[in-house]
Amino acid sequence: MPILLPAAVDDALVLAERPPWALLVIAVAAIAALLLLIIKLRLHAFFALIIISVLTALAAGIGVADVMIVVIAGFSTTVGTVALLVGFGAVLGRLVEISGGAQVLADAMLRRFGEKRAPLALAVASLFYAFPIFLDAGFIVMLPIIYTVARRLGGSFMLYVLPSIGAFLMMHALTPPHPGPTAAATVMGADVGMVVLVALLVGLPTWYLAGYRLSLVIARRYPNMPVPTLLGEADVDADIPRPGFWTIIFVLLLPLALIFYNTLFTTLEASGTVSDDNVLFQVSRLIGNTSVALLIAALFAMYLLYLRPRRGRGSVGGALEDLVDNALAPVCSIILITGAGGAFGRVLTETGIGTIIADGLDALGLPVILAGFLVAVAFRVAQGSATVAATTAGSIMAPAVVELGLSGVGLAAIVVAICAGSITFSHVNDSGFWLIGKFCGFDTLTTLKTWSVVGTAIGFMAFGLAWVLYIIVA
Repeated sequence: MPILLPAAVDDALVLAERPPWALLVIAVAAIAALLLLIIKLRLHAFFALIIISVLTALAAGIGVADVMIVVIAGFSTTVGTVALLVGFGAVLGRLVEISGGAQVLADAMLRRFGEKRAPLALAVASLFYAFPIFLDAGFIVMLPIIYTVARRLGGSFMLYVLPSIGAFLMMHALTPPHPGPTAAATVMGADVGMVVLVALLVGLPTWYLAGYRLSLVIARRYPNMPVPTLLGEADVDADIPRPGFWTIIFVLLLPLALIFYNTLFTTLEASGTVSDDNVLFQVSRLIGNTSVALLIAALFAMYLLYLRPRRGRGSVGGALEDLVDNALAPVCSIILITGAGGAFGRVLTETGIGTIIADGLDALGLPVILAGFLVAVAFRVAQGSATVAATTAGSIMAPAVVELGLSGVGLAAIVVAICAGSITFSHVNDSGFWLIGKFCGFDTLTTLKTWSVVGTAIGFMAFGLAWVLYIIVA
């Protein structure tokens, strides 16, 4: 999840003195209490997360007057990042489904791969779609296609959705232009193009074994999981012609093209090829923003998939408004839960628990690539955000990298190892944990046994391959 937290809530924020061991005990107790409230006592996750966030902040020594400042800062920052992506993505996905476009794509994929390879087809499609677009936004747009294939072929929904989750996790964790890998590469002085090459070299076998094959093994443990109805049933109007294959492809690839456009001109501006006041560069910063790109794609989808096929059939504006309302309504709860997860992660960040763990690891004198991986894991476990974990670990390890004089493939391998650590051990303080779990209809325990396990397996395998590559070139 691309959640960028401000460096500080308030310059005047002062923590009461707590020894490091006490902070670690508080963090472990908070997570255990949260799981107890949600899994055993069945308290709604939104309420449980906010309650535990407040109690953890007080126990960790954050002043009474500052507790809600920290909680609201974490909540608002997360919601500000997620709400637009989820909202526009949900509408775009619903339009693709309600128009019959998801069925068109499902038919095309099944003709090409065959019904027995449907999970592989969905995973490969997710792999390509995840390259330039954030995990949450891309996954939400892909969901209607996954729903359609699962309903058509039958069997457990887990068999179709978990391989796609693995593809999105790998691409989001390891490859620029996703924010964590890009930020880590930047702060460590690595060449972003080289990081992309190393990430794909490491990531593709990681995806196939830890993202795809492992997902199939886990899916067999859930043979009767139904397709969620969170976004509503497909309810395709049989009297309206289905959109063409290339129309659907255009709508789905449009946000990717806009994001790539922004990435291209950002790279050209950073290298000095174009100036900061270049008109095309300025335009790219607007329309290439992920939220704006999804907005533009959703508007095109409204016309191409809904309004144009119904032209001459009377007023359809009201029906379109109802469709958008129906698409947005179910995601409101998910956005609140995701924001509450961000609030809990922010409280843990402000206590400095991640820094305490990182300092201890740094003092052990481990090999730089192993130390970077473990520091990223520590920050991931402590505060939840993969982006923050990768960026912070990269900043901590940058001086050691400079001291060793690393560059090229060796430096890129260290960046990828750090990013691998940032995707491991997702749990209740990760807003993505709640967002993906709720959209898939998973309860908390199921999310831990699926999303968290696949992400951790991807992280450890990617780290192992990156370390092998580092040894070869070092």
